[in-house]
Amino acid sequence: MLAVASIGIFMIPLDATIVAVALPAMGPPLQLSYTQALWIQAAYLLVSSVLLIPAGRLADSLGLMRFYIVGTVIFGLASGGAALASNGSLLIVARCVQGVGGAFIFATSAAVVTAVFPPWQRGRAFGLNIMAAYVGLTLGPLVGGLIVSHASWRWIFLINLPIAILTLALGWRLMQAERRARHPVAGAHSDLPGTRGDLPGLRGDLPGAGIDFPGTGLLAATLVALFIPLTFSPFWGWASARTIGFLVLAVAFLIGFVLVEDRVRYPLFDLNLVRKNRVFVAANSASFLDYVAVFAVTTLTAVFLEVVQGRSAQQAGLIMLGQPVVMAVLSPFTGRLSDRVGSRLLASVGMAVVAAGIIQLALLPTNMGRVLVALGTIGLGMALFSAPNISAVMGSVPRSQLSVASAFLATTRFAGQGVSIAVLGAIAASQLGPEGGRMILLGEATGRASTTAFATGFRAAMFVGAGLALVGALLSLRARGPKGG
Repeated sequence: MLAVASIGIFMIPLDATIVAVALPAMGPPLQLSYTQALWIQAAYLLVSSVLLIPAGRLADSLGLMRFYIVGTVIFGLASGGAALASNGSLLIVARCVQGVGGAFIFATSAAVVTAVFPPWQRGRAFGLNIMAAYVGLTLGPLVGGLIVSHASWRWIFLINLPIAILTLALGWRLMQAERRARHPVAGAHSDLPGTRGDLPGLRGDLPGAGIDFPGTGLLAATLVALFIPLTFSPFWGWASARTIGFLVLAVAFLIGFVLVEDRVRYPLFDLNLVRKNRVFVAANSASFLDYVAVFAVTTLTAVFLEVVQGRSAQQAGLIMLGQPVVMAVLSPFTGRLSDRVGSRLLASVGMAVVAAGIIQLALLPTNMGRVLVALGTIGLGMALFSAPNISAVMGSVPRSQLSVASAFLATTRFAGQGVSIAVLGAIAASQLGPEGGRMILLGEATGRASTTAFATGFRAAMFVGAGLALVGALLSLRARGPKGG
């Protein structure tokens, strides 16, 4: 079960990083405009974010493994469609469908792990699960570089097909066992671990499986209105009427969503999770701040290495591997450690270590060794934070809401990614003029843009990121739950 749940978590970041590396190679044959190039990345993130919580709600009702496998199949088929795309518009459509599959996978993977493993083994399981994601992040740039250098860009999507087929082959028996657990035959016994009465969340025993259409629509509108300005603010400007208008709409839709959820019989999301569950709120808030602080660091540091230090893209890519490699190697150990000492203190220490690594980057290191130490420190902090944080979130909810909790956590992380690029990117590019956003997001050359100006903005962005990480460390201290949970 853990292996199957980890394959998809490996495939998603692998695909994301490969696409990022290969985007310049896709541009000429597909005749991509800058807007299309941006939407190839943004469409997946937007669709996934919109569907995460609805997918989690249905998975809690209909079966976790079923939704996980279906999501893998959708992602695989959409990857095949992306490989066959003949123009940018078709590729964007395929990326949207990939987003549907990604939402199903992210909404259920952590829920499956939580349902199968007892609290005293959960941190170790999440450590291994997260290691798969970090291995995907590590291999993505390398695999993407090899593919675009020696084969057609279409192979960056075709590589997902054998991974999806492997998941389907390994997970089919588990999905059938889950179905038998949900609809038992008299005298029959399920062969799925933990489905003999002790794991209702895995069986999908959520009461009231009615679909909350008004809540779903308002949540979707909220996320769309939020992510569009976060994506395009580097081009529109934070003070533009379009950016402000979308953000105002996001707040209005969110208020409408809360009002509706308080009145419907079977709400899409149980608001008591954020009103009365202190651990759930604190751990999710810390996760949001962690991703705001860290996500843009990779992009901005790569630009710093190339623009300020004059390194090649290949050199910068190899240096940037320092962070995910440390995360992948250490996550299983930190996950096991959280089972022994609890999640609260370990996650807090992790975010403090992240802040220390970002501060090292803010000091504008001049040699490769110092950059690697800074990135390794961030990787260590992320390894200390991630598994305990997920364990705290998932251990704070009843089994009947595992997928909704997993989906909410993934939504906060996606939102953190968008805010990170928008806010820290804007700070880093603040002295580069209107071309700064293009340089950071699309890698477009800025002509005679001053390296000193970017270094100044980069330094400020890193200090802001470090401050956010320290706030997240304080929030993690409030996520007091059971040991290992």
